[in-house]
Amino acid sequence: MKDFAERLESVRGRVSAACARVKREEDVKIVAVTKTFDSEDVRVAVECGLTVMGESKVQEARQKIPLCPGSIEWHMIGHLQKNKVKNAVQLFRMIHSVDSFELLEVIDTACKDAGVEMPVCLEVNVSGEGSKFGMAPENIGNVIERSETLLNVSIEGLMTIPPFTEDVEGARPYFRRLRELRDECRSRTGVDLKELSMGMSHDFEVAVEEGATYIRLGSVLFGERKKKAFSGVAVEEL
Repeated sequence: MKDFAERLESVRGRVSAACARVKREEDVKIVAVTKTFDSEDVRVAVECGLTVMGESKVQEARQKIPLCPGSIEWHMIGHLQKNKVKNAVQLFRMIHSVDSFELLEVIDTACKDAGVEMPVCLEVNVSGEGSKFGMAPENIGNVIERSETLLNVSIEGLMTIPPFTEDVEGARPYFRRLRELRDECRSRTGVDLKELSMGMSHDFEVAVEEGATYIRLGSVLFGERKKKAFSGVAVEEL
């Protein structure tokens, strides 16, 4: 626990310094990415004060969430297949990775059936890489306007994953473009779009400088990912 607490303190200091450099409020929320980590790792994160955890696979979340403290707010941050949406809306309090209007419609229907409302971020492929999920930037405004007919989802903001570069400054143009796109869509549609989900362990300070409100952090908090995927077997019930 001491190691995690020290890493978290370091991360918070780096976030504060990044906010100070650009003279912004410290309104950045940490999503602790628990992929491959078990319920004991999650418990340590909670005891150190974190309340929002992120998972990228619905199946792993289904196994893990029942073993973890009930106070956690779980966010879906990975690619979501339409056939996993029914489970996802029951497990998660927010979805960061909506990459098509069709997926948004499926989420809306599942939320209606479950009697819940789901805040979401639209995933934008700012770089245009074929290997990445996400919508083209030029389509985002139209998707937001079309979503006005959907009653069970609320678009809270935008999300992106930039290309990996050794020099973290290489990510800055992509984070900046997402912020500019958010501002353009906000002006066009009148939707607040208060959230920018961008920045991971390697580049989160640059993301904060460019306006991130959610940063998705795994290894910088938990250490190197476990080689063996989470099995769903807990050491003890929580």
